[in-house]
Amino acid sequence: MIDALPLNDPATWRHLPATSTPVDHARVAELMAAEWERFTASTPGSGAHNERASKSLPLGVTSSFQHWDPYPISIVSARGAWLTDVDDRKLLDLSMGFGAMLVGHLNPAIVASVNEALEKTGTLFVTPSPSATEVAERYQERFGLDRLRFTNSGTEATMYAVRTARAYTGRKAIVKLEGGYHGGYDGLSVSVKPAVADAGPQAAPTPVTPFDVEAGTVYVVPYNDIDRLREVFEAHRGEIAALVMEPVMENIGIVLPDAGYLAAVRTACDEFDVVLIFDEVKTGLTAGYAGAARRLGVEPDLITLAKSIGGGLPLAAFGGRAEVMQAVVDNRMAHFGTYNGNPLVMAAARAVDEVCTREALDAAEAVNDGALRAIDAIIAEFDLPAHTVGLGVKGAVTWSPAPVRNYRDYKRTDFEIAELSWLWGVNRGVLTPPGLDEQWLVSLAHTTADMDLLVATFRELAEALRA
Repeated sequence: MIDALPLNDPATWRHLPATSTPVDHARVAELMAAEWERFTASTPGSGAHNERASKSLPLGVTSSFQHWDPYPISIVSARGAWLTDVDDRKLLDLSMGFGAMLVGHLNPAIVASVNEALEKTGTLFVTPSPSATEVAERYQERFGLDRLRFTNSGTEATMYAVRTARAYTGRKAIVKLEGGYHGGYDGLSVSVKPAVADAGPQAAPTPVTPFDVEAGTVYVVPYNDIDRLREVFEAHRGEIAALVMEPVMENIGIVLPDAGYLAAVRTACDEFDVVLIFDEVKTGLTAGYAGAARRLGVEPDLITLAKSIGGGLPLAAFGGRAEVMQAVVDNRMAHFGTYNGNPLVMAAARAVDEVCTREALDAAEAVNDGALRAIDAIIAEFDLPAHTVGLGVKGAVTWSPAPVRNYRDYKRTDFEIAELSWLWGVNRGVLTPPGLDEQWLVSLAHTTADMDLLVATFRELAEALRA
């Protein structure tokens, strides 16, 4: 059955097990209980800090994703690939700000560039500046963009990309992928991680809109289903302004495009005069020197960027074809922002562009590939119902023996083992994001020895599951 499914794009990584044996969930529950006891016993400082923080910050965090029960780990400092928490524990950071820390924490080149801006340049002019122009020219060349504008967050970038597409086309409706996350803009908050019971049939998902959201007209389609996309385009011909999608979905682990899928999407958008927007907020430089679009060989009309391009400072951008960006030039889509392209962030962005050479990113990807291969071997040795997925410097263990090609496949993965795997790592000094997606990032600061810790921790888990 697995062999009959389409192959993933050859520029991506997925390795499926030849065989697998189910895991005893009574054993999973036993290990989970012991791991939560270990967590609370070893992190009293984080517990106390969360209690204090909750009196001023909802849930005690500055972003709801940071919270988990009973409380999250609180970090006081970071350097390179490592974090120090309030209990003075060292943790290998494999979240790395979801890609924002691609260059590593306190990267010397970024620190030097930002310090120079602080001491000699300034932090905010609210005027045109050569520093912004230089970075724009660098991005123009690296990502193949005719024109671009800077913003301060991925949410802003995707919001303005959608508004640009609407102004350019004179249409309002948008199409997005079921399970796709694109920040907090209302129109893109539909069907981010909907309950399957509310979402209709897999082949034709029903849009699920949170109560607090005023979304406008949004149609939802499955990833890797070009036939359904074309059906929606045909049914609403002349109504749809844009298709917004991650070329590789990274909100639900790492979900890869089938070979030929993105090219077919490009063709469909051309046929129906729909603006194709690639959200590369999470991919960007983590997918390779020029981002996922260039790596996968499909050029969208607009691209949104953030996280990896800012070196840890708040920076994002949207841009693309001159014809579409003309809507910004002639003010059909008025784009504003006090902090856009401020010299402090531009200093960091210039340094990131200089540091993230092809050679540096290729070296980090080689470290990631080595870890993926080592985990593949452990999965095979212990006959685990899991497989690895990767793109550039990112990797994931997906707890399913079958490939995940869309949101509904993701919902059928084993979330109990995924939670245990995450907690197992946290308790042994390996921090991945606090979802159930088991995604990690190898920064320029990570070494093979660092990733060997992840591999060793995964082997310990495999041994415990089969004990």
